[in-house]
Amino acid sequence: MNNLKGISYLFVCAFLVSIGFVSDSAAQDRQRITKTISSRPINTPPSASTAPNDKSKSLSASSTQLSVISRPVLTNKIVLAKTEQPSLVKKTGASSPLNAMASAASRAVYASSVSSAIMNGIQSRYGIPYLYGSSGPNRYDCSGFVWAVFNDAGINFPRESARTLWAMGEPVTGDERFKFGTLVFMNGLGHMGIVADENGFYHASSSKGITYSTFKGYWENRITGFRRLTASSPEATKVAELAK
Repeated sequence: MNNLKGISYLFVCAFLVSIGFVSDSAAQDRQRITKTISSRPINTPPSASTAPNDKSKSLSASSTQLSVISRPVLTNKIVLAKTEQPSLVKKTGASSPLNAMASAASRAVYASSVSSAIMNGIQSRYGIPYLYGSSGPNRYDCSGFVWAVFNDAGINFPRESARTLWAMGEPVTGDERFKFGTLVFMNGLGHMGIVADENGFYHASSSKGITYSTFKGYWENRITGFRRLTASSPEATKVAELAK
């Protein structure tokens, strides 16, 4: 009988212990279920903290708008002062073919009637293509162009090369070199043209035909010298015959 009581007592104790263990387990499970872990990174500030900044930004924007609105409207006309910059290029009276033609009459080697005839001869042939050895009327080389123009003006001489015309002409120096109608020789007497003024000359260019070119640049270091032709004379004819 006593053994039966002891067994009963042990059964009851074991039952109570099992109930307590189950209760602890349930309590622990309830704690794990109710406890949540935030997915937000640890170093990220809470979203609630940004609200004051947003309010401060909106307040500053509002104050800026108010300050802009409160500014007075400018009613005075704005006038920009123009300042003229000095030109780096020195202007001359005959930097183009038209200006050269206009200024030629004031400084010319020959009388006005002869100078006008020379200018007319140049103008009528302006732009005609180049052809070596040709004297016109549809093609010219450098000496053929000079011969045709002077022949039309009444200054007659045989149709010869630039080298022969150099020998036939009279030397020119100083300011006389740049008077309209003077002949300029270049490239070791391989090329020639008619002086317009101190800025440039007319000639038959192999690339452009009858044209106007400036001395400055390509031609200034290729000038051989200057000559002046006169009306035909026995001396000029003799020089031409000896040069043949």
